[in-house]
Amino acid sequence: MGFIPFGEIPEAELATFSPVEKERAQRMAAFLSDGNGYFQIQSTRPQTLSYALTDSPAGQLAWIVEKFKEWTSSAHELPEDAIARDDILANVSLYWFTATAGSAANIYYEAMHGQDWPTRSGAPTGVAVFAEDIAIRRYAEQANNIVHWSDIDAGGHFAALETPDLLAGDIRTFFDSLQTVS
Repeated sequence: MGFIPFGEIPEAELATFSPVEKERAQRMAAFLSDGNGYFQIQSTRPQTLSYALTDSPAGQLAWIVEKFKEWTSSAHELPEDAIARDDILANVSLYWFTATAGSAANIYYEAMHGQDWPTRSGAPTGVAVFAEDIAIRRYAEQANNIVHWSDIDAGGHFAALETPDLLAGDIRTFFDSLQTVS
């Protein structure tokens, strides 16, 4: 979330955006108007959600599969067209068998209620922005020391499951660049 602007983007600033940044800003606006409900409930009532997800395997499955549907590449009609069904079920099972829906949701609550977020980091940071992500570099640079940025024309939010070879290659490139600097 530190890679996107908060609030309305002023017209003068929007005029300086590249075509890619404008597309991401439009995608972000659509997300904030229609896809942000999960964030709102997790940042305000994570424990209430936790009880429901921990009590119902069908609820846990529905909650996570909906995220897979929304956040994988829109070129796929169903999430299992982007990510193998067994991998989706394994992901859901991790939350279900460990009863960690609440602790997973709590990071959103803590982020929204902490007084020092985002905190500037001097650590070298690599960012891989997949096809339907909304990250905009100028905002990421406000709180991060960006030394590697990749715009990747495939995949979505679940890149490790959807496009693992592209993600692994980008991680290698990032760490290789750090080794040559030392």
